[in-house]
Amino acid sequence: MPWRCFPLLVSLGAASAPAPCARAYGQTPVSAPPKALRFDLTAMPATRDSFVFMFRSTERGYAVWQYEIASSEGSQQVVYTAHSEFQPVEEEQLRVVLNRLTGEPISSFHHIDVFSPVTDTVMVEHDLEVKRGEIAGRRRVGRRDGEVKIIPVSKPLPSGAVLSDYALFAAAVTNAAPGDSLGVPAYSEFGDSLATLSFVAEAPATIQVPAGRFDVLPLVSGGFRVFVTRAAPRRVVKGQTLDGSFSFELAGTGPVIPSSPRPQ
Repeated sequence: MPWRCFPLLVSLGAASAPAPCARAYGQTPVSAPPKALRFDLTAMPATRDSFVFMFRSTERGYAVWQYEIASSEGSQQVVYTAHSEFQPVEEEQLRVVLNRLTGEPISSFHHIDVFSPVTDTVMVEHDLEVKRGEIAGRRRVGRRDGEVKIIPVSKPLPSGAVLSDYALFAAAVTNAAPGDSLGVPAYSEFGDSLATLSFVAEAPATIQVPAGRFDVLPLVSGGFRVFVTRAAPRRVVKGQTLDGSFSFELAGTGPVIPSSPRPQ
């Protein structure tokens, strides 16, 4: 689902003030980064990965990420789908289609049902496509009183720009090396804004998660750290807030199950 708004959801679960998602994930106003951040989607394996959510040392839910390799109209695509529940706050579904050879986004559908009593928002959703240098579609916001607001989206997308969700589902296939500071223009799907998605690569480490022991490269983006494998198969094996209060860990992997065109 892509967990771009984890700090927001965690804060709702703790009944505290929400943190801005863009800031938490290292998005800053667009500027020239010291080194260009790139994503090699050809290094993504076809896989189905399961994760467990932990909040203050207590299990609070799960997520399933799936990467499918597909062909369409003579091009190669990565179809990323995800489903998650962070109890008792939210449930998410996500489907993102990417150009496997260029790394460019093609479409993004993201639906979040929110169950927290501390907010009047009960649903947020976007349904977007990238065509001819523009990202367009619609955003929906549902309120507790039943009102659903539909917001049209149409915005120019600079060449080379990615989606802010790449910070999680594509983190394992960056060009980062230990000590690097990298950035790339990124479009915030829910914020409808362009910023710089940045990563700082820390020293390599070895960590233990439920799925096993992995040699990883930690990548910090804003207030979040992800741990990605340093060798094939390339995958995210853990993520956590910098204070350690929230984390997710790889629990297992399995074969791909063909996905529907859109989450139901």
